[in-house]
Amino acid sequence: MQSKYALELHQLTAKPSRRLINQALKDEQALNSTFIGQDRAKDALAFGLDINARGYNLYVMGEQATGRFTLVREYIDKYVNSAATPDDWCYINNFEDEREPFALRLPAGESKTLYKEINILLDELLDTFPAAFDNPGYQRKKAAIAREFEQGYDKAIDAVESLAQRKGVSLFEEGGVITFSPVVEGKTLTDQDFAELNEEQRTHFYKLIDELEDSLSEALIELPKWKRASSEKLRALKNATAEQGIKPLLKKLEHKYAADLAILKFLRQLKPHLVETIVELLAEEKKDEKSDERADDLDKRSILEEQYLPNILVAHSLDSGAPLIYEPNPSHQNLFGRIEYTNVQGSVYTNYRMIRPGALHKANGGYLLLDVDKLIEQPYAWETLKLVLKSGMLKMDIPQHDTGMVNSITLNPQQIPINVKVVLLGSRDLYYTLQEYDDEFYELFRVLVDFDHEIPLDKQTLFDFVGRARSQVSALGLSDISAKAMYRLVEFSLRLAEHQNRLSARFSEVIELLHEAAYFCRKAAVTLLDVTHIEAALAAKTHRTGRVSEAVLDDIKQGQILIASDGVDVGKVNGLTVLEVGDCMFGTPARITSTVYAGATGVVDIEREVELGQPIHSKGVLLLTGYLGHKYAQLFPLTLSANIAIEQSYGHIDGDSASLAELIALISALTKIPARQDLAITGSINQYGQVQSVGGVNEKIEGFFKLCQHRELTGKQGVIIPKSNQINLMLDKEIIAAVKSGKFHIYVVETVEQALELLMNKDVGQLNSKGRYPKGSINYTAVLSLLNIANIVSGGED
Repeated sequence: MQSKYALELHQLTAKPSRRLINQALKDEQALNSTFIGQDRAKDALAFGLDINARGYNLYVMGEQATGRFTLVREYIDKYVNSAATPDDWCYINNFEDEREPFALRLPAGESKTLYKEINILLDELLDTFPAAFDNPGYQRKKAAIAREFEQGYDKAIDAVESLAQRKGVSLFEEGGVITFSPVVEGKTLTDQDFAELNEEQRTHFYKLIDELEDSLSEALIELPKWKRASSEKLRALKNATAEQGIKPLLKKLEHKYAADLAILKFLRQLKPHLVETIVELLAEEKKDEKSDERADDLDKRSILEEQYLPNILVAHSLDSGAPLIYEPNPSHQNLFGRIEYTNVQGSVYTNYRMIRPGALHKANGGYLLLDVDKLIEQPYAWETLKLVLKSGMLKMDIPQHDTGMVNSITLNPQQIPINVKVVLLGSRDLYYTLQEYDDEFYELFRVLVDFDHEIPLDKQTLFDFVGRARSQVSALGLSDISAKAMYRLVEFSLRLAEHQNRLSARFSEVIELLHEAAYFCRKAAVTLLDVTHIEAALAAKTHRTGRVSEAVLDDIKQGQILIASDGVDVGKVNGLTVLEVGDCMFGTPARITSTVYAGATGVVDIEREVELGQPIHSKGVLLLTGYLGHKYAQLFPLTLSANIAIEQSYGHIDGDSASLAELIALISALTKIPARQDLAITGSINQYGQVQSVGGVNEKIEGFFKLCQHRELTGKQGVIIPKSNQINLMLDKEIIAAVKSGKFHIYVVETVEQALELLMNKDVGQLNSKGRYPKGSINYTAVLSLLNIANIVSGGED
């Protein structure tokens, strides 16, 4: 009876093709593999990258550690090599309004050339000026202007002096100050002599000097006008000299960039401002002291650089292809750029050369990869990104200005047109949340790249898996990997996927295993990675993370947790559970008990009553009533009181994988038929008694096996799992060996009745033509027990 439900050895684990693995190990083409399977994702990625329309950005959907980032980046890397290299971008000074710098677009590679050319221009300016102002021609013209002014001044003074002499007064000029002194008998009077004059003479001279001062004022009334005219002539001379000096320098640049209108426009705007700067900065007479001459030259060059050197925002080499940028910390500044400030004599200062690019600037004309979960956590970043993608223009704003948090004067750089394909990487939950709550999300991210968490095992995926594993081994500095080690890696991936025909998409865990195996490989002083190193790495990780699982098993061994592994008992069944602590997942048996008595409270889930049972577990228990009513109470009301509990469970319980075990414990308590304790069982049920698949089946089996192994295998022990879980078996070699020797058994069932038959060693019983079950069968006993309870509760006779 039991053998018809028992699995054969070949059904307990997958058998990947060793021939295909060996072929892939020898084929160099395998090393070029990028994707392992993921045809849907690959097609969507190719479509999203190829289509050139606004709004067709990509959302790469999949769970962490499935290799989304690596695969997408490698795929785009190969794709962008043939793409055109985008233009360079610079910011240049806006001489009319320095707070609004101009953006300058240049062909790829030209920005650094322009920067170099302007640097040479500044060197030539410093060489030309102020030397040009020491030219004899300039000095003669300058002296003539000064002489013209002085001649007019001297003429006016001479006229006043002649008038003074005629009136007996002498004129003196000393240190730019003009004074008058009386003359008596050909002698200029001193202050003492003047004091000795009588009152009438003094009054006469006072009056005379007042008249002369008035005459002097009238003669020099146009002195400021003469000074202005002289200064304007000198300024015009300086401007003409500066313009004459820079004209050939700029002419050379204009000739070189004759085909580039943007640079020509910049050079034409540069010319008048450059003349002014030279006149202000470099039109000074050379000083006699040369101690600070070098420092002075450096200061002058620094001033020129701050005004005229272009600020290269993004530069590309001519054949670099489209850029691929990943921004791990997508803050507003990291994405959209920032404007830096410096402190000058206690004041905050900035200019166009302190504009710094963001990831969008760098990715312009190419591709930008972002983690969407990090992006939406950053203030202003998500809304600004949507605005940029909608408008196609990138404006460098400080968002804090809009909220009144920053009041300092800043720049308003010219907007830059953006043509970038944004690739968001995120989870399924986040994708559906954004679709539901953000109306603009689908308009901007129309291409979904959906990564499966499992990959069908076929010739191509196995080939790609081996290729990527070989590439990783090579990257670790090892010479090669053996066929047995590669076979074990494939088994490991199948176990991760919990499927005999599907590889796990979490290739990062395969890489992690390779890293740990490489450690043992180097420890053994060899460069060939073998299966022994893989096994050593797996054993070491189990040991590192196995403290909790060992503690639980020790408690069972010591009798602290009550689990029987032989004999029979009424109302008690060994269920199988999975615990996940950190990155450690392990199975352990749990005793499920049930009691039944006369009453009408129904089936009570003790876990639910004390709020330890989560919704899915409670749903599984509620289904038991549906099964009992459908199966046994078609001719009378279903009336009973029963309690079900998972014993010695002190934490929250979720999942319906214990519902089959709970039902069997309930039927055992109802019928008083004992259930076998040397078998453990897992599976969920529906109301019609069909057994449904559950998760973690390998860990559950291994958990009960370890306990039986510790207490010695009797040859009768085993586990019962849903038949639909047979495909998920990837059991440990130790269990396969025990099954092979007949010491342990794996049974599969499709219905509750098959499970009852196995656990109670008794005929379940089928309905006959009269609608009754055979006497003595499990179903007959269950109907009879329920009918007795119904009669007791309703007050009827047995």
